[in-house]
Amino acid sequence: MNTQIILSVSRHTLAGTMSFPEVVASLLEAGVEYYHVDYISRRKTFYGSDGDVASTAIDYEDLPHVAADFCVEGVREAIRDSQLNGQKFRDFTHRVMDAGVQGYIAFLRGKRVTYWGRQGDQHTEWFPDAKN
Repeated sequence: MNTQIILSVSRHTLAGTMSFPEVVASLLEAGVEYYHVDYISRRKTFYGSDGDVASTAIDYEDLPHVAADFCVEGVREAIRDSQLNGQKFRDFTHRVMDAGVQGYIAFLRGKRVTYWGRQGDQHTEWFPDAKN
């Protein structure tokens, strides 16, 4: 995996200067197969098909605690706002944590993201261009 691309994408994502489709394209170019966002530890971990692993911090201040209950409608609304209105990752992060998202895995080649909550609830969202 190309860690320089991963670090650049991570910085741009946190700064809100890169859209999700740009993130996906860049990470695939870097050799990332999937990545895990963990809101409890405030980390993103990237996994390559060759077994390589890289990790970066989610260093936003004033993030809420992950809500105890998972609200799938709140998750869907946050996703739609990002897709339709270009919501920044910081705002998305706040909203999904408020909706009870503890973490998620973005499967880049599989074109889907699976979100889960503290009680094991989960929701899978397909990329808009995925043929599911």
